[in-house]
Amino acid sequence: MNKKIACGLVLIVLLIAPFMLYPVFLMKMLCFALFACSFNLLIGYTGLLSFGHAAFFGMAGYVTGYALASLGLPSEIGILAGTAAAALIGLVMGLLAIRRQGIYFTMITLALAQMLYFVCLQAPFTGGEDGLQGVPRGKLLGVLDLSNDLTMYFVVLAIAVAGFALIVRIVHSPFGQVLNAIKENEARAVSLGYDVPRYKLLAFVLSAALTGLAGSTKTLVLGFETLTDVHWTMSGMVVLMTLVGGMGTIVGPIAGAVLIVVLENKLGDIGNWLASVTGIAWFQTLGDSVTIVIGFIFIVCVLAFRRGLVGELLALGRRISKLRRGV
Repeated sequence: MNKKIACGLVLIVLLIAPFMLYPVFLMKMLCFALFACSFNLLIGYTGLLSFGHAAFFGMAGYVTGYALASLGLPSEIGILAGTAAAALIGLVMGLLAIRRQGIYFTMITLALAQMLYFVCLQAPFTGGEDGLQGVPRGKLLGVLDLSNDLTMYFVVLAIAVAGFALIVRIVHSPFGQVLNAIKENEARAVSLGYDVPRYKLLAFVLSAALTGLAGSTKTLVLGFETLTDVHWTMSGMVVLMTLVGGMGTIVGPIAGAVLIVVLENKLGDIGNWLASVTGIAWFQTLGDSVTIVIGFIFIVCVLAFRRGLVGELLALGRRISKLRRGV
């Protein structure tokens, strides 16, 4: 199927979806899909495994929540402030970590993110363990009333599509080709005269900013921000989404994010439905075993689908295409 036709069909489905499903749940999926795509820009196309992306996601949410709830700023200013804060934190963190490689880079990002977690735990503007509550949605540009779920959904959809389009543009630009060269053979990229640390730093900041955009939007949607979003487990969750969906693919992280969010929020309902259909009462306990089910899916993907779900489908398509051509 032509890519443009496929994108058009997906967009039509997304436009129809809020009239058939709960809009807030759909908005949460869109936010996490953008989060996963932003992370994939770093690990999938630059080869840098950050274990501190929860810092950008959560801190952007806190800044946006404080700007809207305490300062009374407009919604669009709150989102921009959260995104800018994430980019600034990404710049500082990147300057400290980017010249390290492999596990050392990963551990530095984790350590710095945990420092920010404890800052959020103690800082007065974050609400500590209670988090920020009652964040108002307000009005976008003073016109669109975001308290309406349908209106809010289409705003979130526009933000997610714009963020995804930007990531696609980055990946297919000359800058993105350099990032891919760094991932494949960093020494060769250096020998060709590219300033590798500068390219890595820019990719890190872009990934942080887009992650902040996702975190800010999520806070606006749900109306609260808690320590969960800055904890290291959130960084682990986005790694899981990206690997399950397909690292280094355009739509893989989206598929992984949708799968994980659906399991986290709807596994209990799925279990009850299976119990009613099959008559097996054990399925009713699935809602209490979300982490076990997600862990099992991750193990299966690592053992049987090394490229992730979308990656394996793309590889299968390439093999079928070669067979048809008789290669």
